[in-house]
Amino acid sequence: MGMTEAAPAELAGTLSRASDVDAATLDRLRHREPEAFERLVLDYQDRVYDFCLRMLGDAEEATDIAQDVFVSLHQHLPGFREDSKLSTWIYRISKNHCLNRLKYLGRRGRGRRSPADDADEAFLERATDSAPPPDEELIARAEREAVRAAIAQLEDDQRMLVGLRDIEGLSYEEIVEITELPLGTVKSRLHRARERLARALGGEP
Repeated sequence: MGMTEAAPAELAGTLSRASDVDAATLDRLRHREPEAFERLVLDYQDRVYDFCLRMLGDAEEATDIAQDVFVSLHQHLPGFREDSKLSTWIYRISKNHCLNRLKYLGRRGRGRRSPADDADEAFLERATDSAPPPDEELIARAEREAVRAAIAQLEDDQRMLVGLRDIEGLSYEEIVEITELPLGTVKSRLHRARERLARALGGEP
């Protein structure tokens, strides 16, 4: 697994407010206590992986980059400050790793794969089972896959903003900290992304 390069200044930045992790846990993380870090991984591994999958569109790439994110966390925990939430910092590092990887793939002419492709493969495997799922499940699945496919067609920054705001439910303040974009830019790009999704899903532009 190749490590994704991240800027030292970004990694030396923030960790958490007291509302996000208690002082004792923070101290244990700074001292790289294995149990504390294992708890951190368990708490965030699914969210980090899902974020990477939306950004990269490939399950294998998402797995590798998610691992890189946690390696970076472990390496840089001792020097972190507490001027933003732990989750905000983790998403920022995840964003940097993903964007670096997308640039790397782009330079080599490798396009991103839609997350729906992996889901479709799993669906085809299950379709050989003797008991097909109910019609309601098929309809719900089709709707979810339509949304995923539409999100996959967005530009990188739009896909990231939709994921952070509409899927992860983060506040605009957190998104500004993660993306390091002005609030007005975040809102305008998110608005355009939602318009594109509405058109793709057959809604009003």
